[in-house]
Amino acid sequence: MRGTRKRKQSRLQFSTKSPKTTANSGSAAVQAPFLEHPRPTPEECLSVRDDLLSLHGFPQEFVKYRNQRLKTKSQLKGSVKFDSLINDGEIDEKETVLDGLAKTILSQNTTELNSDRAFASLKSAFPTWDDVLAAESKCVEDAIRCGGLAPTKSSCIKNLLSCLLKRNGKLCMEYLRGLSIEEVKAELSLFKGIGPKTVSCVLMFHLQHDDFPVDTHVFQIAKTMGWVPAVADIKKTYLHLNQRIPDELKFDLNCLLYTHGKVCRKCSNSKIGRKNKETDDESCPLLAYSGKCVVEHEIPN
Repeated sequence: MRGTRKRKQSRLQFSTKSPKTTANSGSAAVQAPFLEHPRPTPEECLSVRDDLLSLHGFPQEFVKYRNQRLKTKSQLKGSVKFDSLINDGEIDEKETVLDGLAKTILSQNTTELNSDRAFASLKSAFPTWDDVLAAESKCVEDAIRCGGLAPTKSSCIKNLLSCLLKRNGKLCMEYLRGLSIEEVKAELSLFKGIGPKTVSCVLMFHLQHDDFPVDTHVFQIAKTMGWVPAVADIKKTYLHLNQRIPDELKFDLNCLLYTHGKVCRKCSNSKIGRKNKETDDESCPLLAYSGKCVVEHEIPN
């Protein structure tokens, strides 16, 4: 996927009109925060997606989610109910929604490598979520310690499991698959420690919804390119980008911006960005969209 890649702007037909609400993200009743800000345009989103795809290829860490997403959407277009897909074994059940949510919690404020190790360690120590719930907090903390912030993340996961059992009578979150974006947000907001970025990641990666999470890298690049006004905060950036970016581009563009932000020293102030040699010269394709530099901001999970 690396190398020269010709853009095919004609593949997608977009309207350049500015919607009044965030209807694309399932939030038709939510007022868009920057109605007069015309960027990013649909054409610009496509161009940035293709530029980053040519530079990096599609990130391997997200391929399984992309494949599942494409498969699920293709099957659902055929008017097949999700429940029947699960019963027929058509949807990969190896990673449940609860697994995905726990992984996302463990990924907060750490690297993918550490969070993956923490999740693997947790599942090795406690094969089922019932085992996690029944275990002493200290034991759960020890299992996930390699992922950092073990006491906080342990408390969040055990609280989630406890509340889930009390409310639904079982430790399962597959019911979220049948809910809309706004219904999922309302449901997950009931659990302590589950913030908006975590919810958005679950929506996009584990529920195959067209949502666009905003983490440190995405927020910084969006401000650098002028996709949001300088006064934009995280919440407004999330609302604005979900309103402006076409649904069919959200997943690929988000994964690519996140990956690019980690390795490009011109788009990130992180140590990994400064040490990476892949984009140490003037080859960063995003330089064509803006020459501004911004400082990194902390993102609430």
